[in-house]
Amino acid sequence: MLDELRHVGLVALLCTLPVALLGALLLHRMRRYSITAAVTVLVLVPVAATLSGVLGVNGWMFTPVLSTELAVAAAVAAVSVPTGLLLGRGIAQEVTWQREARAQDRAAESARRELVAWISHDLRTPLAGIRAMTEALADRVVTDPAEVAQYAHRIGRQTQRLSGMVDDLFQLSRISSGALRLTLSAIPLGEVVSEALAAEAVTAARKGVRLRADAGSQWPVVHGSDPELARVLRNLLSNAIRHTPPDGTVVVAAGARDGQAWLRVDDACGGMPEQDLDRVFDVAYRGNTARTPAAADESGAGLGLAIARGLVEAHAGHIEARNHGNGCRFEILLPLAPMNPD
Repeated sequence: MLDELRHVGLVALLCTLPVALLGALLLHRMRRYSITAAVTVLVLVPVAATLSGVLGVNGWMFTPVLSTELAVAAAVAAVSVPTGLLLGRGIAQEVTWQREARAQDRAAESARRELVAWISHDLRTPLAGIRAMTEALADRVVTDPAEVAQYAHRIGRQTQRLSGMVDDLFQLSRISSGALRLTLSAIPLGEVVSEALAAEAVTAARKGVRLRADAGSQWPVVHGSDPELARVLRNLLSNAIRHTPPDGTVVVAAGARDGQAWLRVDDACGGMPEQDLDRVFDVAYRGNTARTPAAADESGAGLGLAIARGLVEAHAGHIEARNHGNGCRFEILLPLAPMNPD
């Protein structure tokens, strides 16, 4: 009896081993391909090995016992193959999600490092200026009343710049963390544009840039938050004025199409490379001239367009940049305010 069991075991081993080795080879070859197919093979290999062992033990002859065993093996395969397919698809989807999550984490970490680098660079300039001027005043290096007033004015401007950078960082952190909460209502775009133009008129006049609203525009009513929309438009106007040369014109226009409101700002910056148009809304991206002292002094932390995009997307809207004429066009799409049933 013992010898017979040993014989059966040896025959089963000799019959199942080639199938198992073949399955291992297939799995090795398929490791770079579909996870679903690999899991299916992994499920089928034990069934095929078991069937091969049963056939070997029965001397590769058809018997009533063999028919029963084949029926059992077929039932197991019918259950295990769909299960393997579903399991493989689930694993493949989970792996894809994990890869995407890791890619997003790497992109976020890279953006954070870039932001820290830009902010560190930009903070040093106004802080160094404030420190130098305050030391000059404290050491009485400057004593003439006119020069003292000029130094005080410069310190005030640098302080305002620092305050603006801190405010931008706080706003961007609220957007990035999902802590931004909007109070939505019907907002006439005409009023938002009028207030923004008035607020930026002094800056435009100081640089010699003409700033106007398009006379032929129709100003729709949008579903949004007044303070956030005003900030979006002021950021876009500030960016347009900064990059428009003296005697240039910045134009604001608006209208409605396809059930959405649109608002656009056209400047006269001369256009930008096509590859920069997709990156212009990235945090701290300011193009090739941002490292020059003059540009750094005027452009702040380079967060204005990133904040504008975040606020527009918080309104379920869309913002894009493209070259237009002798400059760039920044266009926003926003949901229209619902019609009052009364």
